[in-house]
Amino acid sequence: MAAKNPVRRSKTARELAEQFGSSPRTIQRLVAEPRADYELRAAEKRRRAQEMRRQGATYRKIADELGVGIGSVSSLLRTPVPAA
Repeated sequence: MAAKNPVRRSKTARELAEQFGSSPRTIQRLVAEPRADYELRAAEKRRRAQEMRRQGATYRKIADELGVGIGSVSSLLRTPVPAA
């Protein structure tokens, strides 16, 4: 079942459940990003990081551009991009 209103949230499911008086699982079902959308977004981030590195960008530059930490850049560069 896909979420009715898939959006990136700033609070955890537990915080939202407490706020609205429901269970964390209910919140997850209602607002979770569809898996396919997440995987596409993640693959694009990996592709972008790897392309920037091939062009000579530093880990710091990649991290700043993608809005992630330097450790995440390392993970993005190690993980192969799935074939399209």
